[in-house]
Amino acid sequence: MSISFVEPAFLREVGPIGFTRQLERLALHLGFTNVVNIDGPGDQGGDLLAEREGRRWVFQAKWKKRGAPVPPSALEEVLDAKAHYGASHGVVVTNSRFGPETYKRRAHLASAGMRVELWSGVDLTELYADPAYMLERLPERTLRDYQVAAFEGVVGDLDASGRALLILATGLGKTVIGGEVIARHLRSRPDDKVLVVAPTKDLVEQLERALWHHLPKNVRTQLLTGDHRPDDLRGVTCATVTSALYCARAGYRPGLVMVDEAHHVSEDGQLANLLSVLSSTEQFGVTATPWRGDRFDIQERFGEPSYSLGIEDGMRLGYLADVRYRLFADTIDWDFVRDASKNEYSIKDLNARLFLPERDEAVRDRLIEVWQRTEKPRAVVFCRTIEHAERMAALLNEVPQWPGALAVHARLDQRERQSRLMRFRSGHVPIITAVDILNEGVDVPDVNILCFARVTHSRRIFVQQLGRGLRLRAGKSHVEVLDFVSDIRRIAAILNIRSQIAADEIEVLRLTERGTTFEFSDQRAEGLMREWIKDAASLETALDESRLQFPDPSVFEG
Repeated sequence: MSISFVEPAFLREVGPIGFTRQLERLALHLGFTNVVNIDGPGDQGGDLLAEREGRRWVFQAKWKKRGAPVPPSALEEVLDAKAHYGASHGVVVTNSRFGPETYKRRAHLASAGMRVELWSGVDLTELYADPAYMLERLPERTLRDYQVAAFEGVVGDLDASGRALLILATGLGKTVIGGEVIARHLRSRPDDKVLVVAPTKDLVEQLERALWHHLPKNVRTQLLTGDHRPDDLRGVTCATVTSALYCARAGYRPGLVMVDEAHHVSEDGQLANLLSVLSSTEQFGVTATPWRGDRFDIQERFGEPSYSLGIEDGMRLGYLADVRYRLFADTIDWDFVRDASKNEYSIKDLNARLFLPERDEAVRDRLIEVWQRTEKPRAVVFCRTIEHAERMAALLNEVPQWPGALAVHARLDQRERQSRLMRFRSGHVPIITAVDILNEGVDVPDVNILCFARVTHSRRIFVQQLGRGLRLRAGKSHVEVLDFVSDIRRIAAILNIRSQIAADEIEVLRLTERGTTFEFSDQRAEGLMREWIKDAASLETALDESRLQFPDPSVFEG
């Protein structure tokens, strides 16, 4: 089934925000690069920025519901945007039409050397249909060997049982595999609808953009969230769980469901209900972190993993950035350790007594040391709470090399979050503090310093946050990690990663040359944890109430 994503009725239905998103996709298919959606309050008259042949273009999107003409004032808006963003080309784009006065005003401006292009709804339809301008699909990405194996594993299980599960560490391309699985499904069943579901609106929007790189232009995509409720769900629909469940209960039946961040599925709840309503539909889940705090096994929903590649193997095989990891555990209360070595304590008790809180100034000082020895440094500092993130950003702002340090968290509205992340990606902001907003799905390129200034008892959150810095980029040699640890399970996790990476002597030599290291600032802490973990192999994922006993104090004294 061929469905144009610039078809007039569809563009009317998706509304002004959806219209701008479809223009994003159109720009990519027209060969533009570095396409950025800047739509929102304070956008200075521009809705899209893009580059073509080394020149910057700015687009002003004018959505009209009933075919009304775009007034001449739109030309002034896009001229202001051209000046503000330093663009050489300005375009006013509408799903409707332009009236005589607008064309007259454009001619007048052109005579004064101020050129503005006008693209009407008819122009969009013609551009879409013209192979001289429009790519049938965006350039395909060559899959790595492990991605080919992952793809084959997922489609094999889907064909065999209608269920599949992909576990792939952050930075290894979960969405790439998901996009290829969807594309393969639609090649064989082009009339099927496809649902991609994720836990947050931000992630849903990111997924839609990512899928454009895997689908031909005749496969339409749309959002289904509290802000976007299209009636026509043909093609690929990227949805939040609540909105997808509402439509499924009303009769929506896709032929394939992809669940991103599949670890969110539980024994009950909305996502479990959605999958139950769509039980006759093929379903596959993708996640980097399959563990849940309530111990529910997501394999009950998706079956055994079709393919799995974790951080350890990804690093060992050279698909993730090298890591120089420093654990600052020198605030362990050794007097408590000595007194407590003959008694059993829960993990919660131990974490409350083993570690004394680090001061933010100490975190700042360590960051300055690493910053000075890192080429083109870009840093993320993970904090405990929103208040801590704001306080930490203010503290970092006082350092001369970090002007404009910003906090990114869920209390900000979407426009402000996107604005701050955009400024960080562009390099205008050198360092950001964050709570949990960067855990899932947010691709922050070029990060080469991570700092854990927070307490987390969740293996899943820790691995997600660590993954923010592991994505490879041209010119990025490694990532520096500073971990101000205050949870014994964190130490266990790092010791486990280090031991797994060091399992192959040949790989150890190669990794040593590349610089992957895991170090403790306090060697006594490492000795303590090594001895402990010998008798507590599951310490990394143990619950707070787990009762543990210290080894003989003589093991770690020194």
